[in-house]
Amino acid sequence: MKHARIFHHNQPVWGIVEGSQIKLENGDVVGVDEAHYLPPVTPSKIIATHLTYRSRCVEYKMARLPDYPAYFLQPPSALSSHKAPVARPRGCRFLNYEGEIVVVIGRRCQNVTVDEALDYVQGYSIANDWGIHDFRHADRGAMLRVKGQDGFCPIGPFLVDAADVDPNDLTLRTYVNGQVVQEGHTGSDLMFSFAYQIADLSRLITLEPGDILLTGTPANSRPVEIGDVVAVEVSGIGRLENTVVELERELAPVGIQPAVTAATLHVALAMPEDEAERRVGEYQ
Repeated sequence: MKHARIFHHNQPVWGIVEGSQIKLENGDVVGVDEAHYLPPVTPSKIIATHLTYRSRCVEYKMARLPDYPAYFLQPPSALSSHKAPVARPRGCRFLNYEGEIVVVIGRRCQNVTVDEALDYVQGYSIANDWGIHDFRHADRGAMLRVKGQDGFCPIGPFLVDAADVDPNDLTLRTYVNGQVVQEGHTGSDLMFSFAYQIADLSRLITLEPGDILLTGTPANSRPVEIGDVVAVEVSGIGRLENTVVELERELAPVGIQPAVTAATLHVALAMPEDEAERRVGEYQ
């Protein structure tokens, strides 16, 4: 079953998606193309995983594949929705898309095994895990300002029940202005299964109902421009779409400022680290 949470008559309302309609819990019916979507989840925490797709590691020309996943946190204020704009700060150039599959936790999850992990999943959704790599030099690698800007984690439009999804047979595609730019499959490309990621995290971090896990992105995350329309599509789950706009306000002249570094080029353009060091002056 597919669920949607929308803004209807000035309040949030849940509904069930049936074909081209959303049947709301209050009895109203809204077309899927006319709905004003809200994020289909209200997490206490957003956890994202680095380097889970083999294609991404190959793209970075890593000497060896990672033995274990690594994670970072995003603030709930980064959460956004289907069709919401994504704002690139003024003075920044390297705003990258990252199409991802979202795991939504359904019940309190603590120190579970890999075999048990999927029993704690409520459902699955779609995210675009945006990053502004002009701040790659900030926060000592914690990624707070790279990934944590308001609206940088759009999710939706639907939440699909776990019982209706085979997490090991999902195809993810990202599109920029209608052209496919990313593609990955959870069966053939994903190195660390969703169950593994949940079990790994739950050893030390209690996952609460509604918490979400962004499970990684395949190769070819790249910067986009103002006006670009970026969509992330996952088989059997749906299609999330957002348009890039310019942040209306200027960044205040306080704290660390955006800059292009070798790390910016390495991550945003998948440029080899030694080449990024040599060429960084071309981009400054």
